[in-house]
This record gives sequence, structure tokens and C-alpha cells, in this order.
Amino acid sequence: MANVLITGGAGFLGSRLGRELLAAGSIEVAGQAAAPLRRLMLIDSAPAPQDLAADARVTVLEGSLAAVLNESTAEARAVADADVIFHLAAAVSAECEADFDLGIRANLHGAEALFAAGRRYGRVPVVVFASSVAVFGASAEHPLPAVVDDQTLPNPQSSYGTQKVMTEFLLADYTRKGLLRGRAVRLMTVVVRPGRPNAAASGFLSGIIREPLAGQRATCPVSPETAAAVGSPARTVAGLLRAAGASDSAWGGLSAMNMPALTVTVADMIAALERVAGTGAPELIDWVPDARIASMVSSWPARFQSDRAARLGLAPDPDFDSIIALHLADMRG
Repeated sequence: MANVLITGGAGFLGSRLGRELLAAGSIEVAGQAAAPLRRLMLIDSAPAPQDLAADARVTVLEGSLAAVLNESTAEARAVADADVIFHLAAAVSAECEADFDLGIRANLHGAEALFAAGRRYGRVPVVVFASSVAVFGASAEHPLPAVVDDQTLPNPQSSYGTQKVMTEFLLADYTRKGLLRGRAVRLMTVVVRPGRPNAAASGFLSGIIREPLAGQRATCPVSPETAAAVGSPARTVAGLLRAAGASDSAWGGLSAMNMPALTVTVADMIAALERVAGTGAPELIDWVPDARIASMVSSWPARFQSDRAARLGLAPDPDFDSIIALHLADMRG
């Protein structure tokens, strides 16, 4: 039997991961055969979706990580029983850039509280951390290669990217010490996200598809030739689960793994939108340049060679048309 904890469990990826685990009823852990799911614990500052909260296997802990997992709280013992922890909770890119203290509090101090709680009871759980390709960036003394691979060094150019790579290194040290079994996974921009826009700098990449498909206007702050590395929600969740399920030898060390990426330009995305929804859909996009967003997004790499992920059986989405098709299928329920 396996107990699973998801931080950010009320969010888009967290709730999707939770539903997949509940539907499967089991999870593979570190190379072992699939174990039946005994309990799923969700931590989030927002209320959990009703369908998740209503499941008898689900325990919901509401509040910030640092508050919920303070060693003096009874809730902190939720980590004591966790065999697998998916750490997805985070303040996102643009809000971290706008509010430095928020990013440090949510992303760095939250991870510190989680890792300390995971260590406290000596179970050595598998911890899958959702990092980001924002750990990479270009600078005068450290230019980005044309294609980022598994050996490319991080060089973050934003507070968000810096906080992600700091958490990667902290998790690696906990793992080196035998206190946790960490697996950091660098996610691509996940599209198409349903629901309302969030404060992520990359949020427009979902908005320029999601809103026109719903007959609503969307704003694009970057030029059509801007390239991005993207992944569908389905492939992203599959990557998180594969990271949890891989044996230590298959995982391959302490460093973070780059997820596979589909490289597309904004123009490619809009062309796919037109193929799916007709010529009227792209006409709902307003081109409003935003130098701050454009600078942040353009600092992230767009082309990857993810050999390590491929060895785990992971692959990028085949094309952007298929990503739109997946989004439409999700919206239909």
C-alpha cells in the first residue's frame, strides 16, 4: 500500500495528477511493482476541487507549506506516512519577479519546510520536484547553446528560475545524505491550461489558444517568431509519474532531468489553432507587446535534446495540433 502527498494539490497539475492516481488506484514507486493507493494527501493554500475532497481516500490540508508543515503542527505528521511526495506548489514566474519576498517565501522556504518534514520521520520518501526550464538562461559570460541537453549548466535569469535551481540543489543534497530520494524534473511550459489565466510569464501561451477556442479575445505580448518549449498536461503528468516510478539506477543520479519538449513558435501555434477552429479564431488575438514578458520568455531555451528522459520512455508531444485536440477532449469531459 502507498501513501502519496501532493503539494499544490488544488492546482491545475496537482489536481490532474491526483485524479489520475485515484483512477488508477495504484502507483509505481522507485522500481517496485505498482502498490495500491491507500491515501492521497493534498496540501494547497486554495480549497481542493470538490470531486477530490469528496473521495474517502483523500485528506486535504489547507494553508501555506511553511505553516502546514511547521514541526509543531499535527498536520506535519502527514508527511510521516508519505511514500511519495510530488512537490508542485509554487509562486509562478511573473509574480516572483514582481514580488521577491513572495518568491522566496513560497518557493524556497516552502521547499525547506517540506524537505525538513520529509526527513523528520526517517521514512526516506521519494520526492518528485517540479522544477522548470527557467533554470536555464543566456548571459554575456555564459551564452545558451543552440540546443540544451542534459549536461547544460543552469544559468537562471529570473528570481523564479533562481529559486527553482536552488531547490534542485537542496533536494540533491538531501538525497546525497540519504535523507530523501529526490527526483527533480524540469518541466516545459504546459499548454493548454484550462481555467482562468494565472500570473506566469508564459501564461499567454495557453491564453492565445484557450480563449479563442471559447470565442473570447486573448492578448499576445510577444512576436509571432518567438519560440517556446512546450508539453501537454497529459505528457507532463506522465513524466512526473515516471520519475516517481523509476528505480534509483534508472533515474541516474542527483541532477535534475529535462523533460522532452515540443518546440513551436507562436506563429506555429496560431496556424494550428486556425486548422482546428477556422480562420475566425486567430482574429480574436490582440497583439500587445510587453517588453518585460518578452524579455523573460526569450531568456528561456526553446530547443532540447532530452536523452535521459528518452531512456525512461518519455517523448515529446508529436505536434501542436495534437495538444489542441487533447485540450478540447478535456473540455468535453
